[in-house]
Amino acid sequence: MSYCKQEGKDRIIFVTKEDHEAPSNAELIADDPNDPYEEQGLILPNGDINWNCPCLGGMASGPCGSQFKEAFSCFHYSKEEVKGSECIDNFRNMQECMQRYPELYPQEEDKESSQAEASSSSVSAAPTEGSALPPETDSTPATSTSDSTSLIDNQTAS
Repeated sequence: MSYCKQEGKDRIIFVTKEDHEAPSNAELIADDPNDPYEEQGLILPNGDINWNCPCLGGMASGPCGSQFKEAFSCFHYSKEEVKGSECIDNFRNMQECMQRYPELYPQEEDKESSQAEASSSSVSAAPTEGSALPPETDSTPATSTSDSTSLIDNQTAS
């Protein structure tokens, strides 16, 4: 027996195997190319930027949305020989804003260094160049290993 129930904003429809065996009578409606809410891609047919495009990953909204829009618009509409060369200040403003919200806009080097630290911590506790480990957590096995190697070499040489 088929039935439907509402849970909050969601509607859950349970159907039987028999319901699925019957051919569908749903009518598909052709896409309207003039529908302003229809997915159009990044650039709309009139050349404007579609700020609702999922390809922007939400960058046009949030705490740095206005800086992103200014920088991206400047680049998109740029007529300079080196496209976007006049937009450096806009991109700098956007970057400065994003640095104020590292939890929302993690930088690639942050992701890479945290992944590298996680994988290298099992190999060596010595920090690598650019790691975020404070100096007091530096371990000395790397230096003692080389000292112990030289002691072994001296013992075998004598």
